[in-house]
Amino acid sequence: MSNHNLSRDEAAARSALITTHSYDVTLDVRDAADPAVAGYPSTSTINFSAEPGAATFLDFIGAGVQSVVLNGRALDVGSVVDQDRIKLADLEAENAVTVSGTALYSRSGEGMHRFVDPADGQCYLYTQYEPADSRRVFANFEQPDLKAGFTFHVIAPVGWEVASNEAETACTPLIDDSSAQLWDFAATKRMSTYITTVLAGPYFKAVDHWAATLDDGTRLEVPLALYCRASLSGSFDTDELFKLTKSGLDFFNQLFDYPYPWGKYSQAFVPEYNLGAMENPGLVTFTEKYIYASRATEAQYQARANTLMHEMAHMWFGDLVTMTWWDDLWLKESFADYMGTLGVDRATDWDTAWVNFANKRKAWAYVQDQLPTTHPIVADIPDLEAAKQNFDGITYAKGASVLKQLVAYVGFDAFIAGSRRYFRDNAFGNTTLQDLLEALSAASGRDLTAWAGRWLQTSGISTISAEIAEDDGVMGAVILQQDAVDPLSGDQELRPHRLRLGLYDPDDEGNLSRRESVEVDVAGPRTLVGELAGQRRPALLLVNDDDLSYAKVRLDAVSEQTVRTSLDRIQDPMARALCWTALWDSARDAVSPATKYVAAVERFAPAETGIGVLLNVLANAAYAIERYVPAATRETVRSTFLEVAAGQLSSTGPGSDQQLAWARTLADVSRSGGNHLHLVRALLDGSAVVEGLSVDAELRWSLLQALAAHGQASQAELDAELAKDNTASGAAAHALAMAARPDAEVKSSAWKSAVLGFGLSNEILSATIAGFMTASPALLEPYIEPYFESLEKVWEDRSIEIAGRIVRGLFPAAQDLPEGTAPLDHPVLVRTDRWLNEHAEAPRALRRIVVEQRSHLFRALSAQAAGSNQL
Repeated sequence: MSNHNLSRDEAAARSALITTHSYDVTLDVRDAADPAVAGYPSTSTINFSAEPGAATFLDFIGAGVQSVVLNGRALDVGSVVDQDRIKLADLEAENAVTVSGTALYSRSGEGMHRFVDPADGQCYLYTQYEPADSRRVFANFEQPDLKAGFTFHVIAPVGWEVASNEAETACTPLIDDSSAQLWDFAATKRMSTYITTVLAGPYFKAVDHWAATLDDGTRLEVPLALYCRASLSGSFDTDELFKLTKSGLDFFNQLFDYPYPWGKYSQAFVPEYNLGAMENPGLVTFTEKYIYASRATEAQYQARANTLMHEMAHMWFGDLVTMTWWDDLWLKESFADYMGTLGVDRATDWDTAWVNFANKRKAWAYVQDQLPTTHPIVADIPDLEAAKQNFDGITYAKGASVLKQLVAYVGFDAFIAGSRRYFRDNAFGNTTLQDLLEALSAASGRDLTAWAGRWLQTSGISTISAEIAEDDGVMGAVILQQDAVDPLSGDQELRPHRLRLGLYDPDDEGNLSRRESVEVDVAGPRTLVGELAGQRRPALLLVNDDDLSYAKVRLDAVSEQTVRTSLDRIQDPMARALCWTALWDSARDAVSPATKYVAAVERFAPAETGIGVLLNVLANAAYAIERYVPAATRETVRSTFLEVAAGQLSSTGPGSDQQLAWARTLADVSRSGGNHLHLVRALLDGSAVVEGLSVDAELRWSLLQALAAHGQASQAELDAELAKDNTASGAAAHALAMAARPDAEVKSSAWKSAVLGFGLSNEILSATIAGFMTASPALLEPYIEPYFESLEKVWEDRSIEIAGRIVRGLFPAAQDLPEGTAPLDHPVLVRTDRWLNEHAEAPRALRRIVVEQRSHLFRALSAQAAGSNQL
């Protein structure tokens, strides 16, 4: 049985025994460009103190260990290497251990990822570790509370760019190999293993600098750099990225009153990246999808800025001060999510950051928090596999939402003062929830223990609504709170909420404008709002106006009627976004049929000016059509929706973001059916020209994928398109289109490549799975049983990243509810429940994914049932 899944108890025991001081790591990647070379030499020397006579272990996942030298003694490799651990015994008070091994290049985005650019054949390397993959690159003590200083040395080909967390100190030609050089880097300050990093390859590099004068008069100078693959350099908008970087450094250095602590600030945009970005101090890595070779909307640029600010906030929250164990992952991610949005709002020209947060990020949290696997923000993380699964909507978006609520509760100034104290008290150290509460309580003058207990240590989401009594046109109002119910324990929690109630009425021009707002503290099941007593009832009473709290909102009957007839008349972007969310929650919860949501999108989305909101509601509508609308009416609903989308291509402003959003929606929804494939083909071949619409590479692939899904694009046509767009994104788009073709042999080949083969990289695997799943239930039905039969083997044989993509992506989620049947009787739900019952001892992380996919399917079938009852 593998021992790579480090437990919390093992980590605590190890940190009680040892204290790490420094690492010296040498990596030899000079042969990386040779695909026949699977691994590379890795040597790490670690200095640490320990209880004399104690025993512990190092972590290393590689092809093999050649030598282990502890305090000058060569240990017997066969005796001390135990799978992914290296046993160290008879420790002294101060120790030095050197491990030489062979690490493996990765195609999964874990450890040292190797990518060959199809555009020019060049080889690129980068590392990605969180939560625990630095052990795939060098031997170490892989846990966040064993911080140390790190000195890296990298041997790589001449002509490559090589970078790490700290600045380069020397680059020396090798005496015995004129084709390679040795790069030496300065020692870092104390940091955790998972945020160390190395970048190597023929990257394009741009440089700049940022400086600030500190309170003591000293000058803080920070060198800046940006990296991307050479073939993307023509689309790399470095001026804009440097501008955002400088704005962020200005903002956070002033806000946190703690100088940027990591020397340089480099940012690398890398291929086949599993995340949006990673906060490695001094060298942040981003997905290169943030480099837009095709047309991008303003919402995409704003989302990129949000990620940039999020990662920069991590330089303080997460890097300077790090959680002791992954239970407190939220201590960095919730804060960074909040601070990322705050940074965009206050340090850039965008004015819709909190609108997009309410409309998209919180929607992610609301979905996650209603799953059976939801968890408190401060989670129970018994091991590393559980940690990997907890980078979710609770840890990020719910945590950020709750922090926004906390700011409303204690005040922004007190919140920032507490954060500053937290940095000063714990710099370069590790913390738990209690450390943060002490800092915030001291700054605010409030004991936040009870608040934390209700908001951070319980799970589930409350539902807030208004009960209105009306007499002769005047009203009385009571705010109702439905308990947040923990899906696992069944415990109920009535949380305290600071809410703002917005009263909206038509103005002289017929637009809905806020006539008044009232703040109220909600602390139980019923809260009387005395400030509204005797007032005229508004056309719309918007509970949680301005989005101060974290809760689902149900509109009262009058307000819902107003929204369903006049949503486009609401002038305030935040209020409009919150109304869109209320309609979507109603559809997801089967309170109202999904067709009503789609109808609202058809009616009001053409007038939506917020591009971030528009993209979100269009995506919701597409999802509702395919999953929530009953099969009996789906084709009609889809065709009507596509008719609206097609009409908007010429009705919206030529060249506008809105036009592009509707074009993408037309292509995406047409993958599943509809009556507009003729338009899809015409847009692709140029026989239909829409003023202002650029059918660039990204849109062309979306159109081709729709045609391929219906057997209207041949392999020859897809191959010809790839020849024109021989890029990384083109390769992934081609893989999706190829697997989407409605042919049994095509599906069989895609299944074998994804489930039985090991040759696909992370990005191509996901594209293949997405294409495979683009099919009718009948074409996919033969794979339902093989899916369940393969789960444990997939989990055992693959890395957790790749296994997660397969298990999540291939779950048979697109199912129709037969007329007259109950959701719980659906064969796929029955089969899922049987697997869960028969595999109670399966790895917890694997079961979590299956349980979540079951929940999504049950919700979809329940929505279909509710829709059928309305027919």
